[in-house]
Amino acid sequence: MLDKSHKHVSCESCKARGNSLFHSFCDSEVDQLDEDKTCSFYKKNQPVFIEGSYSRGVYCINNGKVKVFSIGENGKEQIISVAKEGDVVGFKSMFSEDPYRLSATTLEESNICFIKKEDFLSYLNQKPELLQSVLKELSKELGERAQFIKNMAQKSVRERLATILLILDDIYDDQPINLSREDLANYVGTATETIIRLLKDFKQENLIDIQVRKIEIINRKDLLKEVGS
Repeated sequence: MLDKSHKHVSCESCKARGNSLFHSFCDSEVDQLDEDKTCSFYKKNQPVFIEGSYSRGVYCINNGKVKVFSIGENGKEQIISVAKEGDVVGFKSMFSEDPYRLSATTLEESNICFIKKEDFLSYLNQKPELLQSVLKELSKELGERAQFIKNMAQKSVRERLATILLILDDIYDDQPINLSREDLANYVGTATETIIRLLKDFKQENLIDIQVRKIEIINRKDLLKEVGS
């Protein structure tokens, strides 16, 4: 059950809104959005939505990080992406009316706003700019998903780790990457032991620095070389 002691987040003062699908909303539209949405505090490792369930609306991340993943036949997670502040998740299944094909779980304590399906669809009908933003986001995600599959299929584990670290560096906005070794392994698509060994190699090669579990990229140029073609 969600913690009921969360702090309500005003859309007007939300620092993440400028990077979200709702960046083009005018003052009156922001007021309406603020009235329609609900805010919830999520603990670390708390599900946002679960594969196989049906969408009731969309989730906009005000603060925190969320992993989007699938579960393989062996029960192992494969992380597909990590959503950050301003990202909206869960709208693709809402459009298709199919069950979620992926799950989403918080990576850290997060504040997430929920917008009901009927309200979000109403915004789309009333505001062409929002529809354009959604189409752009869908197109971008399709391209990123195709590149992700290509990376998984054609790159070595070392190259995949370098790629994922660079992606995470952008997501964490130059703050240290704070991801468990298991989650990192599930993102790269390999064993946790392999990730630990490769991170040790990267540190010895002065590509990254590690403090406890936090990772800081200290040589982005050379790490880019590790990505390969």
